[in-house]
Amino acid sequence: MVFRKIQHNRTADSVVDQVEELILQGVLRPGDRLPAERDLAKKVDVSRPILRDAIKTLEERGLLVTRHGGGTFIADVIGTVFSDAIVELVRRHPPAIADYLEYRREIERMTTRLAALRATEADREIISRIFNAMEAAHDSENFDTEAELDVEFHQAIGESAHNIVLLHTLRSCYRLLADGVFYSRVQLYRYPGSRERLLAQHRAIYEAVMSGDAAAATEAAGAHIDYVEQIAHAMARTGSWNNVSALRLEQRIESEQDDSKRRRPQRRSTEEATTP
Repeated sequence: MVFRKIQHNRTADSVVDQVEELILQGVLRPGDRLPAERDLAKKVDVSRPILRDAIKTLEERGLLVTRHGGGTFIADVIGTVFSDAIVELVRRHPPAIADYLEYRREIERMTTRLAALRATEADREIISRIFNAMEAAHDSENFDTEAELDVEFHQAIGESAHNIVLLHTLRSCYRLLADGVFYSRVQLYRYPGSRERLLAQHRAIYEAVMSGDAAAATEAAGAHIDYVEQIAHAMARTGSWNNVSALRLEQRIESEQDDSKRRRPQRRSTEEATTP
């Protein structure tokens, strides 16, 4: 149970402080639903009027959203790092992929190093569960699930670094990745030979964090992003080749059809001229 009973000073401010801390530390994520009012009041051990005041304050601060008849949810606070306008701008300019991967290479190296130094037993348990699920998805050749777990794995590493600013910056960054703004993760996993390489790289990151080896974690994270950059570039180049080839084929078919149309009347005229 992530919510704790308030031992002293059972006021709305105390409830607000607890919920804010859970959001700030990444325990409560955007879209998470709060327990029903009666249950939550019991968990934190305050009266329902006090809880209502706390929820109202959190809503005014933009941290909670209440949907009529649907419950109360953690607001989408991540979107404030990269606005919709910036996301669409990046989407329309593919060269931004290189800048994104350059940024990720450095931030992932730092994040993984910190995770190796700071991960708690609970952190290691979370990372292990995700990595085991990733291996299972790999063995069953479930591309979609494996790609989704890829993002979850890196998010768990980010959470294990225990740096609040880094945590929320990474979540915003991974949202762009999950939405396919920079490249398709599923296509990345479908690229020839990539699945084995990616799993091996994730295993190297996993083992380094589990053993607390900061140097190995830093190196493994950098090597992973280098490979992703290589494949993303190859996919973009192959996609460009496919587009050009398709246009050439389309142009050739149209030219052949035009030539055929021009020749048909000539053949009919020749036949009519030779008919007795």
